[in-house]
Amino acid sequence: MDDHSITICDTTIAPGTQAIIDLPVSPLYTQTPMNIPVHVINGKKPGPVLLVCAAVHGDEINGVEIIRRLLNKRLLKSLEGTLIAVPIVNIFGFIYHSRYLPDRRDLNRSFPGSKEGSMASRMSYIFMHEILEQCTHGIDFHTGGAHRTYLPQVHANLTKKKTLRLAKAFGVPVLLDVKEQDNSLRAVAAKYKIPFLIYEAGEALRLDELSIRVGLKGILNVMRELKMLKKTAHATLRAKPFIAHSSTWLRAEQSGLLLSPMALGHRVLKKQILAHIADPISGKSTEVLSPTKGIIIGRTHLPLVNEGDALFQIAKFEKSKKVLAEVQEFHSAHLDEDDALNY
Repeated sequence: MDDHSITICDTTIAPGTQAIIDLPVSPLYTQTPMNIPVHVINGKKPGPVLLVCAAVHGDEINGVEIIRRLLNKRLLKSLEGTLIAVPIVNIFGFIYHSRYLPDRRDLNRSFPGSKEGSMASRMSYIFMHEILEQCTHGIDFHTGGAHRTYLPQVHANLTKKKTLRLAKAFGVPVLLDVKEQDNSLRAVAAKYKIPFLIYEAGEALRLDELSIRVGLKGILNVMRELKMLKKTAHATLRAKPFIAHSSTWLRAEQSGLLLSPMALGHRVLKKQILAHIADPISGKSTEVLSPTKGIIIGRTHLPLVNEGDALFQIAKFEKSKKVLAEVQEFHSAHLDEDDALNY
């Protein structure tokens, strides 16, 4: 048997074993130690090294529950290769219900980091060198920001064949072809030629059952595609993927009360009325018109909007009718599953 042991923070995990490693980061000013918990499951047989991580933004918690359910799966006993699972990367933000670190920096705009930089920079450096450098593939779990929700979707650079293969395997209807943002975890992974997916679904500081079920299925689909897990005899829930090469956020032209019946997954036409913004003082309202046809993949939940606020994100597809039908069927199937709950 090949020795495919893996070492993180001076702890070596041999083939056929698993461990939880506390990756030390900056202590609090009370000198309370702070650690990032890292789960490592090293299969008996060699194979890909898959990183799954969540809460890079500390208030985006759907992924934390997705990874918790994953780690409780008995089928991981037959894992080939290595799974590195980090449920909470931004431990500081998670504790304080914040997207950011205590220095008000965005951890996902601080890679690759440095030993002597800001707190965010130092955490990025540790995470990259202790964990990311050892991986062959990755999935990072995100949600919308405060009061903003996303339809379950995968973001990736789909011009790369290996990444496209994993994105399709994940099994959601909506794939968004987007280049890596500078200084993000995904951008660093690209420099190491690591196929890397971003799963966006739900809203910050909320647990959304549909988003969680879809995300968990997505990881398992990817692991089967990589032959880390055996394929099941029965068919798994996997949607026909549709790729959007562009999307746009529709912003408020005035301040007021946002009144809209439009939900995630709705198909819209160019110049269709999506909402009204009402002036709470005068009672007058103005129409909000769609600038393009497509599918609503993101929207605000906050009914109080200021001029310039993002209202709806619309992804552009060549066959939006087919996307709408696939989204509706796929989501209904997941909500009807009796075995998806894994508390």
